[in-house]
Amino acid sequence: MAPSAIDETVSRREAWMSLPPPTLHPVREAKFEKYLPPQVDGRERALAQPEGQAAIIIDNGSSSVRAGWSFETKPRLAIPPIMSKYRDRKLGKTFSFAGQDCYADTTARGHIRNAFEAGTEIVSNWDVMEHVLDHVFLKLGMNGAEGSIDMPVVMTEAVANLPYSRKSMSEIIFECYGAPSLVYGIDSLFSYRHNKGKTGLVVSSSYSATHLIPVYNTKAMLSQAIRLNWGGWHAAEYLLKLIRLKYYSGFPGKLNTSQAENMVRDFCYVSQDYTQESAGFLEWTGLEDRERIIQYPYTEEVVVQKTEEELARIAERKRESGRRLQEQAAKMRLERLMKKEQEVEYYKDVQRRIADQNKKETKRILDDAELKDEAALERVVRELEKSIKKARTKDLGGEQEEEQEAPDFSLVDVPDDQLDEAGIKQKRQQRLMKSNHDARARAKAEKEAEKARVAEDVRLDEERRVNDLEGWLEDKRQSRLAKLAQIKDRERLKADLGNRKSLASQIRMKNIANLASDTPTGAGSRKRRRGGDDDDFGADDADWGVYRSVAMGANKGDSDDEEEGEEDLESAVRSLEADLLTYDKDFSYEQTLDAQKDWSKSLLHAFRHGPRPFDPSSPAETHRLHLNVERIRVPEVLFQPTAIAGVDQAGIVEIAGDILTQRLSGILPNSDDFLRDIFLTGGNTLFQGFDERLRAGLTPLLPAGAPLVLRRASNAVLDAWRGAAGWAHTPEARRAMVSREEYLEKGAEYIKEHDLGNAFG
Repeated sequence: MAPSAIDETVSRREAWMSLPPPTLHPVREAKFEKYLPPQVDGRERALAQPEGQAAIIIDNGSSSVRAGWSFETKPRLAIPPIMSKYRDRKLGKTFSFAGQDCYADTTARGHIRNAFEAGTEIVSNWDVMEHVLDHVFLKLGMNGAEGSIDMPVVMTEAVANLPYSRKSMSEIIFECYGAPSLVYGIDSLFSYRHNKGKTGLVVSSSYSATHLIPVYNTKAMLSQAIRLNWGGWHAAEYLLKLIRLKYYSGFPGKLNTSQAENMVRDFCYVSQDYTQESAGFLEWTGLEDRERIIQYPYTEEVVVQKTEEELARIAERKRESGRRLQEQAAKMRLERLMKKEQEVEYYKDVQRRIADQNKKETKRILDDAELKDEAALERVVRELEKSIKKARTKDLGGEQEEEQEAPDFSLVDVPDDQLDEAGIKQKRQQRLMKSNHDARARAKAEKEAEKARVAEDVRLDEERRVNDLEGWLEDKRQSRLAKLAQIKDRERLKADLGNRKSLASQIRMKNIANLASDTPTGAGSRKRRRGGDDDDFGADDADWGVYRSVAMGANKGDSDDEEEGEEDLESAVRSLEADLLTYDKDFSYEQTLDAQKDWSKSLLHAFRHGPRPFDPSSPAETHRLHLNVERIRVPEVLFQPTAIAGVDQAGIVEIAGDILTQRLSGILPNSDDFLRDIFLTGGNTLFQGFDERLRAGLTPLLPAGAPLVLRRASNAVLDAWRGAAGWAHTPEARRAMVSREEYLEKGAEYIKEHDLGNAFG
């Protein structure tokens, strides 16, 4: 039993640690197995058989073409009905492949074409079909038959096959290959004959469709047969859709139908009670046993591990490099300090030289020093002394003292007519300095006031908590709920913006179009002035709300609280939850925002990543598919096609019940004979639990005590070919064969009806 199912008292965040390592299944897809050489011994053995006892048997399925000799027990080859053809420009050659050989070459994979129309049993590409038949006859050793196939051909076809499709196939067999005779039969009826069936209901679910055919005394009642348009191909495509929907953010691996077919075949099964099992499939208890993990190829980042000695050497090199940088920086600072001291001495010498000089001499000395006046000289000296003091304080490791000297604003209030030109310039400079000084003072005062306000709010909050705990807690709860509502509104708004038909997206696009328009309208817009493009947009603070609407997708009525960032909202919620956890005995960690975001409590996490934590930085984990509910959902389509996949048809149980209780009642004297042999064939019936589910579904539809018997084909995949091979030796087969002479006389549409084939027309 799974560890998580044994001890349910351990929290999920810790329970996964006791789980065994996950079982990983490598992804499987169609690939080239080996080269199959032509088998000339088959034709030699066929020629050695008595006359009329040798024929070529071809089970022409839409997923696999199986071919062999009628006197053998199994087909000699089974290939997919595909071909690939491309031209190599460098070599100047054209290459063509058929069957499994299409997977032998990387370039050929990109040129694969199928003979059948996707999801049907109808051949739509006859060039590919002819190429596949060439490959089949070549591998059977018929290339030595001097340009023709000198053996009768028995071929399977779909129920109610189109006359045009049968006509085209007959033309190829007779005209292209020169076969002496040809006969068609239904694959599921061949399988029923091989399993000794006489009267019963054949349930054939194959790659392209599902058929239910009643058979009476070995003769198929095709007028009562019903078809369900769902098979293995549809199941694989449906699984691919479910996987892409499940990993909507993008799966890094390459998904294709061949992989999905193998997943359906290997991991899916039929649930006996789909509603109940699907409801509890994602429960954490035992989920590791129910899910299947498919590992896709990935490239692991190689991290070179260094020894302790190497790490120590690297650290020492870093420290040595740091010391050298510090020494260089100290040396540069010392050089700059010495240069500044020299400059201070120079300017102080200038001050001493102009102390007793007249104006003309003073002007000459200041010009030599590249200074405008004595005030500039004093300012330079003061700035240099301040810089030197600051550098020395920093070198000594002390804290820098703030400037105590008040700035000089003496000229701000002096009228301009009392000042000369230099004084007016200095007055302007002082006015600008005073504005900056006042702004800094106001900002500092506001900061102190804000700090005092916060401290007062904290004090009042604490005082209320002490005096009115219940009211204080209720306010915290309401504030928390309001913040959570804002977070949900933001998440819903983000989701709406992803849908171009949502109201939020439409409002946003209207705002963008309005901004780009030459004549904007609506709230916040301004009418343009005549004769120019200037307007007064922005003069009103409400004008700028349109940009918030464009950027955030917010409505124009949003409040200031809603403008807070998502991180601010979450931090505010966590702060409120911390208070509630401390003082509210009814509030637990399970109710917190962190608990709700905990992966161990997320149903979506269990659906996408199973009962273990997910590391998005790990290439191995990001290249894994977790199949859980899909394992029962895909096969369930056969029983509920409308409810699950949207296929407007009845399920297989309803179809079988209608045939057994309605269509056959009154036609035959004893319809219970059909109940005694419900025969299952076709690869899509190999799901585990398929027969049990069909029996459980049919039992309530039949009279009490009805003799219901279900049985499977001995080999649901090969029995169609084996049945055709066994039937080819019978007199009925020889009577049903259309010879080449009859083909030339009566046309390609001519067939002879028999118990195991389609009716004419």
